[in-house]
Amino acid sequence: MEFVVKIHSRCNLACDYCYIYEMADQSWREQPRTMSRQVFADACRMIGEHARRFALPAVDLVFHGGEPLLAGHRNLEYFARQARELLEPNTEVRLGMQTNGTLLDAEFLRICDESGIQIGVSIDGSEDGHDRHRRDRRGAGSYARVTAGLGQLLAADRRHLFSGLLCTIEVANDPVETYEALAKFRPPAIDFLLPHGNWTTPPPALTVGDPATPYADWLIAVFDRWYHAPTFETHVRLFDDIIDLLLGGQPTSEAVGLAPIRLAVIETDGTLEQVDELKSTFAGATRLLLEGEGNPLDQALREPSMVARQIGVAALSDTCRACPVRAVCGGGHYAHRYRADNGFRNPSVYCSDLQKLIYHIESRIRADVDTAIST
Repeated sequence: MEFVVKIHSRCNLACDYCYIYEMADQSWREQPRTMSRQVFADACRMIGEHARRFALPAVDLVFHGGEPLLAGHRNLEYFARQARELLEPNTEVRLGMQTNGTLLDAEFLRICDESGIQIGVSIDGSEDGHDRHRRDRRGAGSYARVTAGLGQLLAADRRHLFSGLLCTIEVANDPVETYEALAKFRPPAIDFLLPHGNWTTPPPALTVGDPATPYADWLIAVFDRWYHAPTFETHVRLFDDIIDLLLGGQPTSEAVGLAPIRLAVIETDGTLEQVDELKSTFAGATRLLLEGEGNPLDQALREPSMVARQIGVAALSDTCRACPVRAVCGGGHYAHRYRADNGFRNPSVYCSDLQKLIYHIESRIRADVDTAIST
C-alpha cells in the first residue's frame, strides 16, 4: 500500500551515518543515476494492477533517493503526472517526497503544489547538531542550505505542502535543544529515527552488554518537554505510536508495534525490493527472490523474507515473546534485530532503550488517565 520510488540513486550530501552509502550494502553503485520514464511507467502499471486486484482504495507513492530532487524539475513533473494518469483510474494516489531540502526552489515548489506532492525534509536539529553529520562531499555543513529551502516551503502559499521533519538521533546533541530547533519550524510532525545498527554492527553510543540506555535517556528528555508543553506543538510519530499502542491502537511506522509491513521499494532500474533500511545489515538483504510469471508485487506477498514481516508475534524471538511490552515494542525495527550468525530472530539492539522509553511513557499516560477518571 506504500511504495518508495527511487527516482535518483545519488545524493548531493555525504552524511556519515547514511545506510545507503556508508553501510553494508553498496548496490547503489550499480544503479542508474536517474530512473527512466519508461521504468517509472512500468512501475506504475505494476502498482496499478496490484491495486486493482486487491481493491486497494488508496496507495502512497513516495519519491525518494538518494536525493530525489537531483532528478530535475521536468522529470519530477512528468513522474507526478504519470503516476496520477496511470494509477488513479484504479485507486487514489497520495504523492509524497522525502528530501534533504538543499535543492528546494520556487520551480520545484510550483510542481509539488500543482501535483499535490507532500514534502518531508531531513534536518537534525540546530545548526551545530545538524552539521555534525549532514555535510556535503567537500566537508561543508548543509544547515544553511536546508533552512533556506525550508524557508521557501514555509512561505504562506506553500506551507500546506509541508508534511514534517525527519531527524536522526545523535545523543551527543542536547535533546531539548534539538527538539526546540525542529519545533520552531512548526512542522505537522517530527520523526525521530534511531541510527541504524544491529548486534553485529552496533549503533553509535551503544556497547553490546552494557546496561546503559543512552537513546532512551535522550528520547525521554524530548518526550517530557513535548508532552508537558502548555499547548500542543507538533506530532512526534514515535511518541504518538507508543501512546496509541498502549491504548490499544495501531502504529503508523515500522519502528514499534506488530502491524504488518505493507511497503515496497522500487529502485531506479525498476528492481522491486524490501524496505531499504535493511541495507544497513548485509549486502543483498533487501533482495526479493521472485520466480515465475505474474505481477512482481503479487509474487512478493509469498516471498519468505517478506512474509516474515507480516506475521507479527510469530516472527519474534523467544525473548521478545516473553516480554510484557511486546505488543508495544514489537521487537523494534526489523533491521535493528539482525545478527550475522542467526539473522533477524533477535530482540532489537535497542531493546533496553525501547523498554525504558515505553515504561516511562506508560507511567505518564497512566497517571493522567487515573487523574481524568478520578475527576
